[in-house]
Amino acid sequence: MINVIAGRYAEALFQVGEESNSTTKLYEELNAVVEALQSSKELDGAFKSPLVGKAEKKQILEKVFGAHVSANLNNFLKIMIDKDRMSAINAVKKSYKELLNEKNNVIEGIAITAVAMSQDELKKLEEKLSNKYNKNVTLQNKVDESILGGVLVRLGNEEIDGTVKTRLSNMKNQLSQVIS
Repeated sequence: MINVIAGRYAEALFQVGEESNSTTKLYEELNAVVEALQSSKELDGAFKSPLVGKAEKKQILEKVFGAHVSANLNNFLKIMIDKDRMSAINAVKKSYKELLNEKNNVIEGIAITAVAMSQDELKKLEEKLSNKYNKNVTLQNKVDESILGGVLVRLGNEEIDGTVKTRLSNMKNQLSQVIS
């Protein structure tokens, strides 16, 4: 349910960004607000608490973020306060990022390797995948020593598994079928 709500709020904010030609700027501001809320449990709690009145939440919003966010995001956050939807702010940010990536023809993914990849290796992999998918692929490298070697790439719902662990597992299955 919260994802549907977050999606609607994200779409509304995205439309405002489209009209004002500031979709990327709005995302950066929204991301900064979410990071501030995540780093301060007191601030996050104040915005999500039913004990704190809406007028008081808006005052806190003005004091903390007023000078750091655009009028569009400020008004958007006030609407979220009025509708008691601040608990969905993280989901709104995620949905907004998906809309922004779709607009900019970007796919974000994760490259999981046994050892950290160099920036050059990561860029080469991004280029190959960008050519394959006809989109701008951006990857984040995560290290998982259990894969032994190779690379596992996750792009959205798709997984490209070129790991030694999987190859060994496949060989084991083939050998067990031959032996039995």
